[in-house]
Amino acid sequence: MKPDTTTAMRNLIAEIRRAIPFGTPMASVCSDNCNGCSMKLLEFLDMELIDWERRLHAGEVPNFGDIARLAKTGRKIYQVMKKNGLVNPP
Repeated sequence: MKPDTTTAMRNLIAEIRRAIPFGTPMASVCSDNCNGCSMKLLEFLDMELIDWERRLHAGEVPNFGDIARLAKTGRKIYQVMKKNGLVNPP
């Protein structure tokens, strides 16, 4: 049985939080080899996740488009982090 959209969004948020290094020190995030501003991307994604956590807590039910958009954003930012050497692929 597939999870409902609220559960799927919670699972996606948890997966993104595990995969993206939000706690990385600024000195490590901002290096000479930069393909996009990792710090700004981390801040943006963290704000998106916090917003969805707040909305879910308030009882909002995401639709499939919301889940797909967040997943796409998470994948794109993960790829930038990977290019900048901040994540190790599983």
